[in-house]
Amino acid sequence: MSMLFILFKAPAAHVVAMNYRLLGRSGLKVSPLGLGAMTFGTDWGWGAARDTAFALMDRFFERGGNLLDTADGYTAGTSEQMIGEYLQGRGNRDRVVLATKYTFNASPGDPNAGGNGRKNLYRALEGSLRRLKTDYVDLYWMHAWDGLTPAEEVLRTMDDLVRAGKVRYFGLSDVPAWYFGRMQTLAESRGLERVAALQLEYSLVERNIEREHVPAALELGAGLVPWSPLASGLLSGKYQRGATASEPGGAGRLQAIKGSGNPGFLKLFTERNWKIVDALVAVSRELGRPPAQVALNWVTRQPAVASTLVGATKLEQLDDNLKALDFELPAAHAARLDEVSRPKTVHPYHFFEPTMRAMLTGGVEVTR
Repeated sequence: MSMLFILFKAPAAHVVAMNYRLLGRSGLKVSPLGLGAMTFGTDWGWGAARDTAFALMDRFFERGGNLLDTADGYTAGTSEQMIGEYLQGRGNRDRVVLATKYTFNASPGDPNAGGNGRKNLYRALEGSLRRLKTDYVDLYWMHAWDGLTPAEEVLRTMDDLVRAGKVRYFGLSDVPAWYFGRMQTLAESRGLERVAALQLEYSLVERNIEREHVPAALELGAGLVPWSPLASGLLSGKYQRGATASEPGGAGRLQAIKGSGNPGFLKLFTERNWKIVDALVAVSRELGRPPAQVALNWVTRQPAVASTLVGATKLEQLDDNLKALDFELPAAHAARLDEVSRPKTVHPYHFFEPTMRAMLTGGVEVTR
């Protein structure tokens, strides 16, 4: 894998501690860690209040981060509103790679107030621009595949918005690999704006995108922007097998939100995942690093990954996460984590294993 790293030389007033990466085959430079803003606002019963959110953004940008990721539905729009007020007050809009998303329904009972169609896309974007107090976004995400809207419709609409200057780049979040592949192929064949990035769940406990999405991203030139790299906090090392929610090491907030219906919260408490946590904690002790830093470091070094999203509700959390870039994960330790977390091989992927490939090449080694 080839990855372009750019050392940004900032004015002395700014502390920069990141090497920037190109987002896929685009010209957009993003920090290897991005700040996810789903925790901005307390409308969901948890999250960061306004002053804390502002402090988190200040710290992130001071440390050289530039990708700020939100969505129109995060904390019922409060996240976007906070970011808009912050950028307007700080006057640093042009230094920020501002990303937001659309898809989820904003008006129950109205089928056109959600989904990926053109009508909802325009409605959602105008609302986001208003809340963010800006006339453009740097990266606009389709938040999730709706299973209905043709790829051609989304692609043409995004291309129109790029040409109009309201969107600089666009990406797809939580979509099937075939859908991305079709859209990228259409873009290339018709001379339209290409998909710059894919945003997908990726962590030591969730590696299923390695089957199709990662190879597709590498082949078709999209950067990966993983979400939930700490598996909603499971990989922080603070949770312990068998502890109740009220006990030290208990699941706490994870127990409270696992009934929310979000599939990301339904699969965490399994014996397989606890074995991964055990291996992660052991590696972190040997390296003298917190488990969260090791888990983040592992994700940021994976093929096609451009920027990994981290969230925080406290400055100490953000400071710890940003230190995940300060060390190299030794090959032997990385191999241990790879082995314990490797996804199960399912059909038809066993046909692509070395034994089967030898049957195709006559036992002769062939490399690309």
